[in-house]
Amino acid sequence: MADKEDNIKRLKTIEGHIRGVQRMIGDDIYCIDVIRQINAIQSALNKISINILDSHLNSCLISAVRGDDIDEREKVLREIVDVFEAATKV
Repeated sequence: MADKEDNIKRLKTIEGHIRGVQRMIGDDIYCIDVIRQINAIQSALNKISINILDSHLNSCLISAVRGDDIDEREKVLREIVDVFEAATKV
């Protein structure tokens, strides 16, 4: 539960930073400063992704690996591969 609350808190902070970037662009702030802020937002989103993946690996994946359902095990493993493949596309 603490992880969920932490992720929600982080997302609310990111939401504020996104509004800040919108203001920066509207105010014609120096482009590099805007890009730096966007990079910080992306890093914060990556941290949330890592938190969620860690939780998934320690719950859903472990349950699937220990379970008897081969299809479920393969599905969970395939989902993880799919997420990594999607993350490496630009």
